[in-house]
Amino acid sequence: MRKSQKYTREFADEISSKMRAQLEKWKFEPSQIADIHGNLRRMTNQFDTPGPEMRKIHDFNVPNEDFPVPVRLYVPHNASEEPGPTFIYFHGGGFVTGSIESHEGITRRIASGTGYRVLSVEYRLAPQFAYPAGPDDCEIVLNWAIEGYGQDEWGIDRHNISIGGDSAGGNMAAYLAQKYRDKLKAQILFYPLMQLVDFKPPKPGPQDWLQLGFMALKFIDEHYVNGSDPQETRLSPLFEKNLKQLPPAYILTCGLDPLRDEGKLYADKLSSNGVPTEYWHEKMMPHGFLNFAKMFPKGRKIPLDAADFLRKHMEVA
Repeated sequence: MRKSQKYTREFADEISSKMRAQLEKWKFEPSQIADIHGNLRRMTNQFDTPGPEMRKIHDFNVPNEDFPVPVRLYVPHNASEEPGPTFIYFHGGGFVTGSIESHEGITRRIASGTGYRVLSVEYRLAPQFAYPAGPDDCEIVLNWAIEGYGQDEWGIDRHNISIGGDSAGGNMAAYLAQKYRDKLKAQILFYPLMQLVDFKPPKPGPQDWLQLGFMALKFIDEHYVNGSDPQETRLSPLFEKNLKQLPPAYILTCGLDPLRDEGKLYADKLSSNGVPTEYWHEKMMPHGFLNFAKMFPKGRKIPLDAADFLRKHMEVA
């Protein structure tokens, strides 16, 4: 190892050790949770570019006993007046942060690029609501759409639905695509978190020296998984053995992302099981870059590529 590399590695290890020690001392207080959400909103406001204008935007709740699920429906200018194709989106944020607002750039671009309605889901977050509250909310919304409750009032065609999400949202979308495989037209998984058993990538590289991915996954395990069995496919959809006849998949991974290997592995598994799969790898992009299109211009392009994929696999209204 060259001396410069040795010093860089030692420096990274020192920072990682300090950050891990700080993370382990962290205790969630209401003010800290608000700070996390506020910081994400500020970052997206600063580094994302506004998404396209919509013809209509509707905020409403999907019924769910004591926990109605807030959703936002984006209707682009080129959407049909009649009930038509709809893409349901689950935002990322490690199951502890993120919102409809933080991911609005992504959802608006997909809506404009497809000409389809996009329904964005505000599921419950840990640590206040640990697993399975978030996946429950996402499934409630998907069932609501599939059963046709959104057709007359909101124009959601129950027979023409696709789902997707990024990171934690991709985790839940992947599982629901497995469970509802015969009801969906396609799935979009942006740098998905596919398993919650192993916290380190199988082939660590220099991008993993700070071990930020390890710490983030450990944090998720403590505050979201919260004692549940991470081998369950609802938590780790990578472990599903029956992958036959799943809806066509678009999967994005990033080179500067600790989740890069599991996303690629899932794409390979789908392909080997006969599932039409479009895999795209952005070698120099970090996890979460789609939220920061001002800093990473490809954050504007990738949702449009995913929109092209959806148009190929969903019926034209």
